[in-house]
Amino acid sequence: MRAIAFTKSLPASDANALSDITLDVPEPGPRDLRVKVEAVSVNPVDTKVRRNAGSDTPRVLGYDAAGIVDAVGAEVTLFKPGDAVYYAGTINRPGTNAEYHLVDERIVGRKPATLDGAEAAALPLTTITAYELLFDRIGVRKGEGADRRTLLVVGGAGGVGSMAIQLARALTGLTVIATASRPDTVAWVEGLGAHHVIDHTKPLDEEVARIGIPAVDIVLALTQTPHHWPAIQNLVAPQGHVGVIDDMPTLDIVPFKGKAVGVHWESMFTRPIHRTPDLVEQHKLLNEVAGLVEAGKIRSTLTNRVGPINAATLREVHALVESGRSIGKTVVEGW
Repeated sequence: MRAIAFTKSLPASDANALSDITLDVPEPGPRDLRVKVEAVSVNPVDTKVRRNAGSDTPRVLGYDAAGIVDAVGAEVTLFKPGDAVYYAGTINRPGTNAEYHLVDERIVGRKPATLDGAEAAALPLTTITAYELLFDRIGVRKGEGADRRTLLVVGGAGGVGSMAIQLARALTGLTVIATASRPDTVAWVEGLGAHHVIDHTKPLDEEVARIGIPAVDIVLALTQTPHHWPAIQNLVAPQGHVGVIDDMPTLDIVPFKGKAVGVHWESMFTRPIHRTPDLVEQHKLLNEVAGLVEAGKIRSTLTNRVGPINAATLREVHALVESGRSIGKTVVEGW
């Protein structure tokens, strides 16, 4: 089968950063689905691994995918061959940038019937990250009137931010403040349902005060967190919550002691890497979101589709993601 891999950590502009290779078609384990991959999206984690984790043997990247179940393991109960699925794989198994991919059925969802493969492939990793951060880590209560707190989404036009805004509006009563700094990103987050938009090129605490909000109950620190950390300390409310996904060598949370602020790390790979007893929750949440998509309450964050799935195309998309100027998600489709 065709696949795309890397060995040396090289800039995306280098022709050897990603290479086309041929691998044997893998055989599913007991709980595995073998998926014939139709579309994949590129996330910042793809670029981080490529830049920082060189390997002696070719390593296939890719986490988001949509495709058709081709074969199933002996203990699979949730899917059958022919089912259309979408999912984000795990960082400790070969990635989705291959014609056939193995994935544990418990982290796979049914593809939303109203989306094509590329539209569906834009969603899984960012959806899982935003959903787990809001509901599993911070404990936001679902229901229109159940939770009336304020939510600040730092980096609202990014993949995770785009899904956090939509999930908060579709499932909760939170007042959503999103950050954006360009006319196109402001329009994007407003279109996703943000109640307020502030400029993250300015001090966030001053921007929150400008719109008349004295303090924010929940902050999702999704990007440039070290830069924004002093302002977040000022603007978060007593007994508030801060969710973090950035990679950072250190993070000083001592200043939050006086306010009794909770700090919550999120990694959507935690459940599959550690094979936690609640692993199937990722399957459940992806199915829940599929229903929200079909009901018109959530939309795909796909903004750019390219193809085919090969090393040259993926190098271009890696460079785009690394530029920091993309909106929503870019998906690579077709072989």
